[in-house]
Amino acid sequence: MKKDTLLTHAGRDPGKYEGMVNTPVFRTSTVIFPDLASYETRQPDDYKSVRYGRYGTPTTFALEEAVAKMEGGHAAVAVPSGLAAITAALSAFVKSGDHLLVSDSVYSPTRNFCSARLAPNGVEIEYFDPLIGGAIKNLVRPNTRAVFCETPGSLTFEMQDIPAIAAAAHAHGLPVLADNTWGTPYFFRSFERGVDVSIHAATKYIVGHSDVMMGIIVTNEKCWLPVRRAVADFGFSVSPEDCYLALRGFRTIGVRMKQQMANALRIAKWLQARPEVLSVLYPALETDPGHAIWKRDFDGAASLFAMVLRPVSDKAVAALVNSLQLFGIGSSWGGYESLITVAHIEKHRTATRWAPGGPTLRLHIGLEDPDDLIADLERGFGALRAAGLSSGK
Repeated sequence: MKKDTLLTHAGRDPGKYEGMVNTPVFRTSTVIFPDLASYETRQPDDYKSVRYGRYGTPTTFALEEAVAKMEGGHAAVAVPSGLAAITAALSAFVKSGDHLLVSDSVYSPTRNFCSARLAPNGVEIEYFDPLIGGAIKNLVRPNTRAVFCETPGSLTFEMQDIPAIAAAAHAHGLPVLADNTWGTPYFFRSFERGVDVSIHAATKYIVGHSDVMMGIIVTNEKCWLPVRRAVADFGFSVSPEDCYLALRGFRTIGVRMKQQMANALRIAKWLQARPEVLSVLYPALETDPGHAIWKRDFDGAASLFAMVLRPVSDKAVAALVNSLQLFGIGSSWGGYESLITVAHIEKHRTATRWAPGGPTLRLHIGLEDPDDLIADLERGFGALRAAGLSSGK
């Protein structure tokens, strides 16, 4: 099946549930077994049978099956947040005395987990240039246990050459973990590019409606049990109601993302022509340094990108952001609504230097009419100019 057909049919079986199109919401903690023998012989690594609420219900399994099939993985597990997916996946592969390679462009809570939890427990973290490609082989040590990527970086949008990194890592027997929240299972089939464990903040495009916190980890067959056991050891569990909402959102990820990409491209190109803008960081643009890799590896682009302003005061930046009426100021992205934040990226880089030449603003483009969003940004640039003049710039 092609992916839009797969989106419609994966993870559901109306014949099981009296013909109901959607898998119902199953609420449970305790599961009753028919006899003592079946209870005592239940398999600890059987994570696809209903045996206790924390391990999942048919509602949970339907979501996990749909996402895994869409991305081309062996299996998936849902957890309470995107960060929970990152922490469980990393914890499955490293212990005290190990060395972990992490892209310098990762989501800042990933970096915080590495520094606040892994490093104090004896894991050595080494950050690498996201543009390193196959040269990552030169950083591998005897005690290296995994490589963690994020492509593109969710603030700076550098494209990583995942096939080259994966080839180098696999030559040393190392698994490649990748945060694929931006690409999603719809636009980036990570396992075809060499990824072993794909991590999603399902809160964003998979859910798509800004109303559920969730993470999903998809793995190949080799990495499935280490990851699933780690999730079980942390005691992570998600509610069946949230899984139902996530699955409902996932059914429309294709039409949403294609429309949001079209909106984002139009606005990004408009921003490129603005005199206040120094550059636009968006791999889908032909002028972007990572465009060739994006075009080779991805089927589309998320509607998240950044613009770098020409040098201007903090007051002027705040005036721009505060004057916007359609762009909300808030964390997250991937929902139907547009968002904007100021990205202080220089605080989160250690292996490479980030000096784009001006303030960086991250935009998420929603499903509003792009004409209205452009008018809103026009208003913002007017406020920026007024504030700049009042401050003598």
